[in-house]
Amino acid sequence: MKPVASIPLSRLDRIAAGFERRRGVARLGLAALLGALCIGALPPLFVVPLLIPAFSGFLWLLGGVETRRGAFAVGWAFGFGYFAAGLYWITNALLTDPERFGWMVPIAVPSLAAGLAIFIGLAALAAHVSRAKGVGFVLAFAIAWTAAEWLRGYALTGFPWNPIGSVWAWSHITLQSASVIGVFGLGFLTVVAAAMPAMLAAGNSARLTPPLRRWRPVMASFALLSLVMASGNVRLMGDRPGNVAGIQLRIVQANVAQTHKWRSALRLAHLERHLALTRAPGFSRITHVIWPETAVPYFLSIDTATRARVAAVAPKGGLVITGAVRRTAQRPLRFWNSLHAIDDAGRVVATYDKHHLVPFGEYVPLRRYLPIKKVAGGDSEFSRGPGAVTLTMPGLPPVSPLICYEAIFPGAVVAAAERRPEWLLNITNDAWFGRSAGPHQHLAASRFRAVEEGLPLIRAANTGISAVFDAYGRTIARLDLGRVGVLDAPLPQPLRSRTVFSMLGNWTLIPLLAIFSILAYWCGTNGRRLGYLAR
Repeated sequence: MKPVASIPLSRLDRIAAGFERRRGVARLGLAALLGALCIGALPPLFVVPLLIPAFSGFLWLLGGVETRRGAFAVGWAFGFGYFAAGLYWITNALLTDPERFGWMVPIAVPSLAAGLAIFIGLAALAAHVSRAKGVGFVLAFAIAWTAAEWLRGYALTGFPWNPIGSVWAWSHITLQSASVIGVFGLGFLTVVAAAMPAMLAAGNSARLTPPLRRWRPVMASFALLSLVMASGNVRLMGDRPGNVAGIQLRIVQANVAQTHKWRSALRLAHLERHLALTRAPGFSRITHVIWPETAVPYFLSIDTATRARVAAVAPKGGLVITGAVRRTAQRPLRFWNSLHAIDDAGRVVATYDKHHLVPFGEYVPLRRYLPIKKVAGGDSEFSRGPGAVTLTMPGLPPVSPLICYEAIFPGAVVAAAERRPEWLLNITNDAWFGRSAGPHQHLAASRFRAVEEGLPLIRAANTGISAVFDAYGRTIARLDLGRVGVLDAPLPQPLRSRTVFSMLGNWTLIPLLAIFSILAYWCGTNGRRLGYLAR
Protein backbone atom coordinates (compact mmCIF):
# COMPACT_ATOMS: atom_id res chain seq x y z
CA MET A 1 0.00 0.00 0.00
CA LYS A 2 1.32 3.42 -0.90
CA PRO A 3 1.99 5.85 1.92
CA VAL A 4 -0.54 8.69 2.07
CA ALA A 5 2.10 11.32 1.34
CA SER A 6 2.94 9.68 -2.00
CA ILE A 7 -0.66 9.94 -3.31
CA PRO A 8 -1.08 13.17 -5.27
CA LEU A 9 -3.77 15.58 -4.24
CA SER A 10 -6.75 15.87 -6.58
CA ARG A 11 -7.81 19.26 -7.90
CA LEU A 12 -10.71 19.30 -5.44
CA ASP A 13 -8.34 18.46 -2.59
CA ARG A 14 -6.11 21.36 -3.58
CA ILE A 15 -9.08 23.74 -3.66
CA ALA A 16 -10.27 22.55 -0.25
CA ALA A 17 -6.77 22.85 1.18
CA GLY A 18 -6.52 26.37 -0.22
CA PHE A 19 -9.76 27.33 1.49
CA GLU A 20 -8.57 25.81 4.75
CA ARG A 21 -5.30 27.73 4.69
CA ARG A 22 -7.02 31.11 4.35
CA ARG A 23 -6.41 33.42 7.27
CA GLY A 24 -7.48 36.84 8.48
CA VAL A 25 -9.23 39.21 6.11
CA ALA A 26 -8.84 36.81 3.17
CA ARG A 27 -10.80 34.14 5.04
CA LEU A 28 -13.56 36.52 6.09
CA GLY A 29 -13.81 38.10 2.65
CA LEU A 30 -14.12 34.72 0.96
CA ALA A 31 -16.77 33.67 3.48
CA ALA A 32 -18.78 36.82 2.70
CA LEU A 33 -18.54 36.12 -1.05
CA LEU A 34 -19.78 32.56 -0.55
CA GLY A 35 -22.70 33.87 1.50
CA ALA A 36 -23.61 36.30 -1.27
CA LEU A 37 -23.38 33.45 -3.79
CA CYS A 38 -26.30 31.74 -2.05
CA ILE A 39 -28.62 34.57 -3.07
CA GLY A 40 -28.52 33.35 -6.66
CA ALA A 41 -30.49 30.32 -5.47
CA LEU A 42 -33.22 32.44 -3.86
CA PRO A 43 -36.17 34.11 -5.62
CA PRO A 44 -36.33 35.27 -8.34
CA LEU A 45 -33.31 33.50 -9.89
CA PHE A 46 -33.64 30.05 -8.27
CA VAL A 47 -30.22 28.82 -9.44
CA VAL A 48 -30.26 26.15 -6.72
CA PRO A 49 -26.96 24.42 -7.71
CA LEU A 50 -25.11 27.54 -6.53
CA LEU A 51 -25.71 26.34 -2.98
CA ILE A 52 -23.24 23.49 -3.47
CA PRO A 53 -20.08 25.58 -3.97
CA ALA A 54 -21.36 28.13 -1.44
CA PHE A 55 -21.93 25.73 1.45
CA SER A 56 -19.14 23.29 0.61
CA GLY A 57 -16.64 26.14 0.36
CA PHE A 58 -17.92 27.59 3.61
CA LEU A 59 -17.40 24.29 5.44
CA TRP A 60 -13.86 24.06 4.05
CA LEU A 61 -13.21 27.51 5.48
CA LEU A 62 -14.74 26.50 8.78
CA GLY A 63 -12.66 23.32 8.79
CA GLY A 64 -9.50 25.43 8.92
CA VAL A 65 -10.59 27.38 12.00
CA GLU A 66 -8.92 26.50 15.30
CA THR A 67 -10.65 28.82 17.80
CA ARG A 68 -14.23 29.50 18.78
CA ARG A 69 -13.80 33.17 18.01
CA GLY A 70 -12.55 32.28 14.55
CA ALA A 71 -15.53 29.97 13.92
CA PHE A 72 -18.00 32.67 14.91
CA ALA A 73 -16.19 35.23 12.74
CA VAL A 74 -16.27 33.02 9.64
CA GLY A 75 -19.98 32.27 10.19
CA TRP A 76 -20.73 35.93 10.77
CA ALA A 77 -18.92 36.92 7.55
CA PHE A 78 -20.86 34.30 5.57
CA GLY A 79 -24.09 35.59 7.08
CA PHE A 80 -23.18 39.19 6.33
CA GLY A 81 -22.71 38.38 2.65
CA TYR A 82 -25.93 36.36 2.62
CA PHE A 83 -28.13 39.05 4.15
CA ALA A 84 -26.49 42.07 2.52
CA ALA A 85 -26.98 40.56 -0.93
CA GLY A 86 -30.44 39.21 -0.17
CA LEU A 87 -31.88 42.37 1.43
CA TYR A 88 -30.38 45.03 -0.85
CA TRP A 89 -33.89 46.06 -1.90
CA ILE A 90 -34.46 47.75 1.49
CA THR A 91 -32.55 50.66 -0.03
CA ASN A 92 -35.49 51.17 -2.43
CA ALA A 93 -37.80 51.91 0.51
CA LEU A 94 -35.44 54.57 1.82
CA LEU A 95 -35.19 56.22 -1.59
CA THR A 96 -38.95 56.77 -1.78
CA ASP A 97 -38.25 59.81 0.40
CA PRO A 98 -34.54 60.56 -0.13
CA GLU A 99 -34.66 63.94 1.59
CA ARG A 100 -35.64 62.34 4.89
CA PHE A 101 -34.03 58.91 4.65
CA GLY A 102 -31.32 59.14 2.00
CA TRP A 103 -28.67 59.50 4.71
CA MET A 104 -29.56 55.97 5.89
CA VAL A 105 -28.80 54.30 2.54
CA PRO A 106 -25.10 53.57 3.25
CA ILE A 107 -25.80 52.14 6.70
CA ALA A 108 -29.27 50.53 6.72
CA VAL A 109 -28.60 47.30 4.81
CA PRO A 110 -25.08 46.75 6.23
CA SER A 111 -26.37 47.32 9.77
CA LEU A 112 -29.29 44.93 9.33
CA ALA A 113 -27.06 42.34 7.66
CA ALA A 114 -24.52 42.64 10.47
CA GLY A 115 -27.19 42.00 13.08
CA LEU A 116 -28.81 39.06 11.28
CA ALA A 117 -25.39 37.54 10.56
CA ILE A 118 -25.00 36.90 14.28
CA PHE A 119 -27.41 33.98 13.93
CA ILE A 120 -25.23 32.29 11.31
CA GLY A 121 -22.16 33.10 13.37
CA LEU A 122 -23.75 31.22 16.27
CA ALA A 123 -24.55 28.29 13.96
CA ALA A 124 -20.92 28.09 12.84
CA LEU A 125 -19.77 28.31 16.45
CA ALA A 126 -22.12 25.49 17.48
CA ALA A 127 -20.81 23.26 14.69
CA HIS A 128 -17.23 24.01 15.72
CA VAL A 129 -17.90 23.31 19.39
CA SER A 130 -19.56 19.98 18.53
CA ARG A 131 -16.11 18.64 17.54
CA ALA A 132 -17.85 16.28 15.13
CA LYS A 133 -15.82 14.91 12.26
CA GLY A 134 -16.55 14.24 8.61
CA VAL A 135 -20.21 13.53 7.88
CA GLY A 136 -21.05 14.27 11.51
CA PHE A 137 -19.66 17.78 11.11
CA VAL A 138 -21.81 18.43 8.04
CA LEU A 139 -24.92 17.25 9.89
CA ALA A 140 -24.03 19.23 12.99
CA PHE A 141 -23.70 22.38 10.92
CA ALA A 142 -27.04 21.79 9.13
CA ILE A 143 -28.76 21.26 12.51
CA ALA A 144 -27.22 24.44 13.90
CA TRP A 145 -28.15 26.41 10.77
CA THR A 146 -31.79 25.29 11.05
CA ALA A 147 -31.95 26.11 14.75
CA ALA A 148 -30.56 29.56 13.97
CA GLU A 149 -33.19 30.14 11.28
CA TRP A 150 -35.92 29.13 13.71
CA LEU A 151 -34.51 31.49 16.35
CA ARG A 152 -34.30 34.32 13.81
CA GLY A 153 -38.03 33.92 13.26
CA TYR A 154 -38.77 34.78 16.89
CA ALA A 155 -35.98 36.90 18.36
CA LEU A 156 -36.75 40.64 18.70
CA THR A 157 -40.22 40.18 17.13
CA GLY A 158 -38.71 37.92 14.45
CA PHE A 159 -37.54 38.35 10.87
CA PRO A 160 -37.63 34.96 9.07
CA TRP A 161 -37.09 36.51 5.62
CA ASN A 162 -35.29 34.33 3.05
CA PRO A 163 -35.01 31.04 4.95
CA ILE A 164 -32.86 28.76 2.84
CA GLY A 165 -35.80 26.43 2.16
CA SER A 166 -37.40 29.15 0.02
CA VAL A 167 -35.01 28.21 -2.80
CA TRP A 168 -37.64 25.57 -3.64
CA ALA A 169 -40.55 28.00 -4.03
CA TRP A 170 -40.38 27.45 -7.81
CA SER A 171 -41.10 23.72 -7.45
CA HIS A 172 -44.63 22.89 -6.36
CA ILE A 173 -43.49 19.26 -6.04
CA THR A 174 -40.56 19.84 -3.68
CA LEU A 175 -42.32 22.34 -1.44
CA GLN A 176 -45.02 19.78 -0.56
CA SER A 177 -42.75 18.58 2.25
CA ALA A 178 -43.50 21.89 3.97
CA SER A 179 -46.93 20.44 4.81
CA VAL A 180 -45.10 18.27 7.34
CA ILE A 181 -41.76 19.89 8.27
CA GLY A 182 -42.34 23.49 7.16
CA VAL A 183 -39.94 25.72 5.31
CA PHE A 184 -37.31 25.37 8.07
CA GLY A 185 -37.34 21.58 7.81
CA LEU A 186 -37.02 21.70 4.05
CA GLY A 187 -34.17 24.13 4.54
CA PHE A 188 -32.40 21.61 6.78
CA LEU A 189 -32.51 18.92 4.08
CA THR A 190 -31.32 21.49 1.56
CA VAL A 191 -28.28 22.48 3.64
CA VAL A 192 -27.37 18.83 4.16
CA ALA A 193 -27.47 18.15 0.40
CA ALA A 194 -25.63 21.38 -0.48
CA ALA A 195 -22.87 20.97 2.12
CA MET A 196 -22.25 17.22 1.84
CA PRO A 197 -20.18 17.51 -1.39
CA ALA A 198 -17.50 19.07 0.83
CA MET A 199 -16.77 15.46 1.81
CA LEU A 200 -15.46 14.73 -1.68
CA ALA A 201 -12.23 16.46 -0.74
CA ALA A 202 -10.65 13.53 1.07
CA GLY A 203 -7.74 15.26 2.82
CA ASN A 204 -4.54 13.74 4.11
CA SER A 205 -6.29 11.63 6.74
CA ALA A 206 -8.36 9.65 4.25
CA ARG A 207 -6.79 9.87 0.84
CA LEU A 208 -6.65 6.09 0.65
CA THR A 209 -10.45 5.96 0.75
CA PRO A 210 -11.86 4.66 -2.56
CA PRO A 211 -13.60 7.42 -4.58
CA LEU A 212 -16.91 5.55 -4.54
CA ARG A 213 -16.85 5.47 -0.76
CA ARG A 214 -16.33 9.22 -0.65
CA TRP A 215 -19.47 9.62 -2.76
CA ARG A 216 -21.69 7.60 -0.42
CA PRO A 217 -22.73 10.41 1.95
CA VAL A 218 -23.21 12.76 -1.01
CA MET A 219 -25.42 10.25 -2.82
CA ALA A 220 -27.33 9.55 0.40
CA SER A 221 -28.09 13.26 0.96
CA PHE A 222 -29.20 13.70 -2.64
CA ALA A 223 -31.30 10.53 -2.41
CA LEU A 224 -33.05 11.96 0.65
CA LEU A 225 -33.88 15.15 -1.23
CA SER A 226 -35.08 13.06 -4.19
CA LEU A 227 -37.33 11.11 -1.83
CA VAL A 228 -38.83 14.40 -0.69
CA MET A 229 -39.56 15.30 -4.32
CA ALA A 230 -41.08 11.89 -5.02
CA SER A 231 -43.33 12.09 -1.97
CA GLY A 232 -44.43 15.56 -3.08
CA ASN A 233 -45.40 14.18 -6.46
CA VAL A 234 -47.42 11.43 -4.80
CA ARG A 235 -49.13 13.97 -2.56
CA LEU A 236 -50.24 16.01 -5.56
CA MET A 237 -51.82 12.91 -7.08
CA GLY A 238 -54.18 12.57 -4.11
CA ASP A 239 -56.96 14.82 -2.87
CA ARG A 240 -57.95 17.44 -5.45
CA PRO A 241 -60.22 20.01 -3.79
CA GLY A 242 -62.24 22.13 -6.15
CA ASN A 243 -63.49 25.71 -5.81
CA VAL A 244 -65.95 27.24 -3.38
CA ALA A 245 -69.32 27.38 -5.13
CA GLY A 246 -70.81 30.76 -5.93
CA ILE A 247 -67.68 32.86 -5.31
CA GLN A 248 -65.74 34.74 -7.98
CA LEU A 249 -63.01 37.08 -6.77
CA ARG A 250 -61.57 40.16 -8.45
CA ILE A 251 -58.11 41.24 -7.24
CA VAL A 252 -57.26 44.81 -8.20
CA GLN A 253 -53.63 45.73 -8.87
CA ALA A 254 -53.52 49.49 -9.47
CA ASN A 255 -49.70 49.78 -9.57
CA VAL A 256 -49.47 53.09 -7.70
CA ALA A 257 -45.84 54.18 -7.24
CA GLN A 258 -44.83 54.63 -3.61
CA THR A 259 -43.42 58.09 -4.35
CA HIS A 260 -46.92 59.16 -5.50
CA LYS A 261 -49.08 57.19 -3.10
CA TRP A 262 -49.61 59.73 -0.32
CA ARG A 263 -49.40 62.99 -2.25
CA SER A 264 -52.48 65.02 -1.38
CA ALA A 265 -53.05 66.14 -4.96
CA LEU A 266 -53.04 62.53 -6.23
CA ARG A 267 -55.07 60.71 -3.58
CA LEU A 268 -58.39 61.13 -5.34
CA ALA A 269 -56.87 59.93 -8.62
CA HIS A 270 -55.56 56.82 -6.88
CA LEU A 271 -59.01 56.06 -5.49
CA GLU A 272 -60.55 56.62 -8.91
CA ARG A 273 -58.07 54.18 -10.45
CA HIS A 274 -59.15 51.45 -8.05
CA LEU A 275 -62.82 52.21 -8.70
CA ALA A 276 -62.33 52.10 -12.48
CA LEU A 277 -60.40 48.83 -12.40
CA THR A 278 -63.07 47.28 -10.21
CA ARG A 279 -65.69 48.10 -12.87
CA ALA A 280 -63.56 46.64 -15.69
CA PRO A 281 -65.20 44.18 -18.13
CA GLY A 282 -66.35 40.98 -16.48
CA PHE A 283 -67.54 42.74 -13.33
CA SER A 284 -71.02 41.23 -13.64
CA ARG A 285 -69.62 37.82 -12.74
CA ILE A 286 -67.74 39.04 -9.64
CA THR A 287 -69.05 38.41 -6.12
CA HIS A 288 -66.20 39.92 -4.06
CA VAL A 289 -63.50 42.50 -4.78
CA ILE A 290 -60.11 42.68 -3.05
CA TRP A 291 -57.89 45.76 -3.01
CA PRO A 292 -54.34 45.75 -1.59
CA GLU A 293 -52.83 47.20 1.59
CA THR A 294 -53.63 50.92 2.14
CA ALA A 295 -55.35 51.02 -1.26
CA VAL A 296 -57.77 53.68 0.04
CA PRO A 297 -55.76 56.82 0.94
CA TYR A 298 -58.46 58.07 3.34
CA PHE A 299 -59.63 57.11 6.83
CA LEU A 300 -62.31 54.83 5.52
CA SER A 301 -63.71 53.84 8.90
CA ILE A 302 -64.80 57.43 9.70
CA ASP A 303 -65.08 58.90 6.18
CA THR A 304 -68.66 58.09 5.18
CA ALA A 305 -68.44 59.91 1.83
CA THR A 306 -65.45 57.86 0.66
CA ARG A 307 -67.00 54.71 2.04
CA ALA A 308 -70.11 55.37 -0.06
CA ARG A 309 -67.95 55.65 -3.20
CA VAL A 310 -66.32 52.32 -2.43
CA ALA A 311 -69.70 50.75 -1.71
CA ALA A 312 -70.92 51.87 -5.14
CA VAL A 313 -68.57 49.36 -6.79
CA ALA A 314 -69.28 46.51 -4.37
CA PRO A 315 -71.04 43.62 -6.16
CA LYS A 316 -74.69 43.28 -5.21
CA GLY A 317 -74.77 41.25 -2.01
CA GLY A 318 -70.94 41.14 -2.06
CA LEU A 319 -68.03 43.08 -0.61
CA VAL A 320 -65.05 45.26 -1.34
CA ILE A 321 -62.23 44.13 0.94
CA THR A 322 -59.52 46.76 1.12
CA GLY A 323 -56.59 47.99 3.10
CA ALA A 324 -56.74 51.46 4.68
CA VAL A 325 -55.21 53.32 7.60
CA ARG A 326 -57.63 53.46 10.54
CA ARG A 327 -57.59 56.06 13.29
CA THR A 328 -59.60 56.98 16.31
CA ALA A 329 -62.33 59.57 15.75
CA GLN A 330 -61.22 61.69 18.69
CA ARG A 331 -58.01 62.58 20.47
CA PRO A 332 -55.74 61.15 21.61
CA LEU A 333 -55.25 59.86 18.09
CA ARG A 334 -54.15 56.30 17.43
CA PHE A 335 -53.51 54.71 14.06
CA TRP A 336 -53.72 51.15 12.73
CA ASN A 337 -52.79 49.54 9.44
CA SER A 338 -56.10 47.86 8.78
CA LEU A 339 -58.27 45.78 6.49
CA HIS A 340 -61.96 46.66 6.06
CA ALA A 341 -64.78 44.78 4.38
CA ILE A 342 -67.37 47.18 2.90
CA ASP A 343 -70.75 45.90 1.73
CA ASP A 344 -72.92 47.41 -1.01
CA ALA A 345 -74.77 49.53 1.58
CA GLY A 346 -71.56 51.22 2.73
CA ARG A 347 -71.32 49.41 6.04
CA VAL A 348 -68.04 48.20 7.53
CA VAL A 349 -68.94 44.56 8.19
CA ALA A 350 -65.49 43.41 9.30
CA THR A 351 -62.17 44.99 10.33
CA TYR A 352 -58.74 43.57 11.04
CA ASP A 353 -55.80 45.54 12.47
CA LYS A 354 -52.27 44.45 11.65
CA HIS A 355 -50.52 43.14 14.76
CA HIS A 356 -47.05 42.20 13.51
CA LEU A 357 -45.66 45.60 12.63
CA VAL A 358 -42.48 46.29 10.65
CA PRO A 359 -39.70 47.67 12.87
CA PHE A 360 -38.53 51.10 11.64
CA GLY A 361 -41.19 50.91 8.92
CA GLU A 362 -44.36 51.23 11.03
CA TYR A 363 -42.82 51.94 14.42
CA VAL A 364 -39.37 52.72 15.82
CA PRO A 365 -38.08 50.31 18.47
CA LEU A 366 -36.59 52.11 21.47
CA ARG A 367 -37.82 55.38 20.01
CA ARG A 368 -36.91 57.18 23.23
CA TYR A 369 -33.25 56.54 22.44
CA LEU A 370 -33.24 56.57 18.62
CA PRO A 371 -33.70 60.03 17.04
CA ILE A 372 -35.19 58.75 13.77
CA LYS A 373 -38.66 58.55 12.25
CA LYS A 374 -40.43 55.53 10.83
CA VAL A 375 -40.05 55.07 7.08
CA ALA A 376 -43.78 54.69 6.40
CA GLY A 377 -44.32 58.44 6.68
CA GLY A 378 -45.86 60.67 9.31
CA ASP A 379 -44.71 61.26 12.84
CA SER A 380 -47.26 59.00 14.52
CA GLU A 381 -46.50 55.32 14.90
CA PHE A 382 -48.97 52.56 14.17
CA SER A 383 -50.58 50.68 17.03
CA ARG A 384 -50.60 46.90 17.16
CA GLY A 385 -53.78 44.97 16.60
CA PRO A 386 -54.85 42.28 19.09
CA GLY A 387 -53.34 39.40 17.09
CA ALA A 388 -54.25 36.82 14.48
CA VAL A 389 -57.99 36.39 14.03
CA THR A 390 -60.45 34.41 11.97
CA LEU A 391 -62.83 36.83 10.24
CA THR A 392 -66.33 35.91 9.16
CA MET A 393 -67.62 38.03 6.28
CA PRO A 394 -70.94 37.78 4.43
CA GLY A 395 -70.89 35.35 1.54
CA LEU A 396 -67.37 34.07 2.27
CA PRO A 397 -65.85 31.19 4.24
CA PRO A 398 -63.98 32.21 7.41
CA VAL A 399 -60.60 33.75 6.57
CA SER A 400 -57.31 34.56 8.26
CA PRO A 401 -56.21 38.05 7.10
CA LEU A 402 -52.50 38.85 6.78
CA ILE A 403 -51.28 42.37 6.07
CA CYS A 404 -47.93 42.75 4.32
CA TYR A 405 -45.10 40.84 5.94
CA GLU A 406 -47.32 39.00 8.41
CA ALA A 407 -47.29 36.29 5.75
CA ILE A 408 -43.57 35.53 6.24
CA PHE A 409 -43.96 33.86 9.66
CA PRO A 410 -44.25 30.05 9.50
CA GLY A 411 -46.73 28.65 11.98
CA ALA A 412 -48.08 32.08 12.93
CA VAL A 413 -50.64 32.90 10.24
CA VAL A 414 -53.71 31.33 11.84
CA ALA A 415 -55.35 32.08 15.20
CA ALA A 416 -54.87 29.02 17.38
CA ALA A 417 -57.83 29.45 19.71
CA GLU A 418 -60.52 30.37 17.19
CA ARG A 419 -62.50 28.63 14.51
CA ARG A 420 -60.05 27.47 11.86
CA PRO A 421 -60.14 29.58 8.67
CA GLU A 422 -60.73 28.04 5.25
CA TRP A 423 -58.44 30.42 3.35
CA LEU A 424 -55.69 32.98 3.82
CA LEU A 425 -55.86 36.57 2.53
CA ASN A 426 -52.63 38.53 2.17
CA ILE A 427 -52.93 42.19 1.19
CA THR A 428 -49.67 44.03 0.72
CA ASN A 429 -47.98 47.08 -0.75
CA ASP A 430 -44.70 45.93 -2.26
CA ALA A 431 -44.28 49.25 -4.05
CA TRP A 432 -41.71 49.97 -1.33
CA PHE A 433 -39.43 47.36 -2.92
CA GLY A 434 -39.56 48.70 -6.48
CA ARG A 435 -38.56 46.36 -9.30
CA SER A 436 -36.24 44.25 -7.19
CA ALA A 437 -35.99 40.77 -5.76
CA GLY A 438 -38.09 41.87 -2.76
CA PRO A 439 -41.57 41.23 -4.22
CA HIS A 440 -40.46 37.81 -5.52
CA GLN A 441 -39.07 36.83 -2.11
CA HIS A 442 -42.26 38.02 -0.42
CA LEU A 443 -44.40 36.01 -2.85
CA ALA A 444 -42.36 32.87 -2.15
CA ALA A 445 -43.02 33.22 1.57
CA SER A 446 -46.77 33.48 0.96
CA ARG A 447 -46.75 30.38 -1.21
CA PHE A 448 -45.12 28.36 1.56
CA ARG A 449 -47.81 29.42 4.03
CA ALA A 450 -50.48 27.93 1.74
CA VAL A 451 -48.69 24.55 1.66
CA GLU A 452 -47.89 24.51 5.37
CA GLU A 453 -51.47 25.24 6.42
CA GLY A 454 -53.23 23.33 3.64
CA LEU A 455 -55.23 26.47 2.86
CA PRO A 456 -55.60 28.47 -0.35
CA LEU A 457 -53.99 31.91 -0.26
CA ILE A 458 -55.22 35.00 -2.09
CA ARG A 459 -52.66 37.77 -2.51
CA ALA A 460 -53.49 41.34 -3.52
CA ALA A 461 -50.41 43.53 -4.06
CA ASN A 462 -50.41 47.18 -5.08
CA THR A 463 -47.62 46.89 -7.66
CA GLY A 464 -47.55 43.10 -7.77
CA ILE A 465 -47.07 40.28 -7.58
CA SER A 466 -50.76 39.45 -7.03
CA ALA A 467 -51.61 35.75 -7.10
CA VAL A 468 -54.00 32.97 -6.18
CA PHE A 469 -52.52 29.75 -4.74
CA ASP A 470 -54.52 26.63 -4.03
CA ALA A 471 -54.07 24.60 -0.85
CA TYR A 472 -51.11 22.78 -2.42
CA GLY A 473 -49.36 26.02 -3.29
CA ARG A 474 -50.06 25.67 -7.00
CA THR A 475 -50.51 28.92 -8.89
CA ILE A 476 -54.10 29.33 -10.07
CA ALA A 477 -53.70 32.91 -11.32
CA ARG A 478 -51.00 35.57 -11.24
CA LEU A 479 -50.51 39.23 -12.18
CA ASP A 480 -46.85 40.09 -12.53
CA LEU A 481 -44.80 42.89 -11.07
CA GLY A 482 -45.39 46.42 -12.36
CA ARG A 483 -48.61 45.69 -14.25
CA VAL A 484 -51.94 47.48 -13.96
CA GLY A 485 -54.97 45.23 -14.12
CA VAL A 486 -57.31 42.84 -12.38
CA LEU A 487 -57.06 39.17 -11.56
CA ASP A 488 -60.36 37.29 -11.71
CA ALA A 489 -60.34 33.87 -10.11
CA PRO A 490 -62.46 31.48 -8.06
CA LEU A 491 -61.73 30.80 -4.40
CA PRO A 492 -60.12 27.35 -4.05
CA GLN A 493 -61.28 25.06 -1.28
CA PRO A 494 -59.04 24.03 1.63
CA LEU A 495 -57.76 20.49 2.01
CA ARG A 496 -60.23 18.07 3.54
CA SER A 497 -57.70 16.99 6.16
CA ARG A 498 -55.36 19.26 8.09
CA THR A 499 -51.65 19.08 7.40
CA VAL A 500 -49.22 17.86 10.03
CA PHE A 501 -47.60 21.28 10.11
CA SER A 502 -50.92 23.07 10.66
CA MET A 503 -51.45 20.96 13.79
CA LEU A 504 -47.92 21.01 15.23
CA GLY A 505 -46.31 24.08 13.64
CA ASN A 506 -42.54 24.39 13.92
CA TRP A 507 -42.51 21.72 16.63
CA THR A 508 -42.23 19.24 13.75
CA LEU A 509 -38.55 20.27 13.63
CA ILE A 510 -37.89 18.58 16.98
CA PRO A 511 -38.13 14.92 15.86
CA LEU A 512 -36.42 15.73 12.56
CA LEU A 513 -33.43 17.39 14.19
CA ALA A 514 -33.34 14.83 17.02
CA ILE A 515 -32.97 11.94 14.56
CA PHE A 516 -30.19 13.67 12.67
CA SER A 517 -28.49 14.74 15.89
CA ILE A 518 -28.14 11.07 16.82
CA LEU A 519 -26.82 10.34 13.34
CA ALA A 520 -24.41 13.27 13.56
CA TYR A 521 -23.11 12.01 16.91
CA TRP A 522 -22.58 8.49 15.58
CA CYS A 523 -20.87 9.70 12.41
CA GLY A 524 -18.84 12.28 14.25
CA THR A 525 -17.42 9.87 16.83
CA ASN A 526 -17.29 6.54 15.01
CA GLY A 527 -16.99 7.54 11.38
CA ARG A 528 -13.80 7.79 9.37
CA ARG A 529 -12.05 11.15 9.48
CA LEU A 530 -12.98 12.22 5.97
CA GLY A 531 -11.98 15.48 4.41
CA TYR A 532 -10.62 18.77 5.54
CA LEU A 533 -13.55 19.05 7.94
CA ALA A 534 -11.91 16.88 10.61
CA ARG A 535 -8.78 18.42 12.05
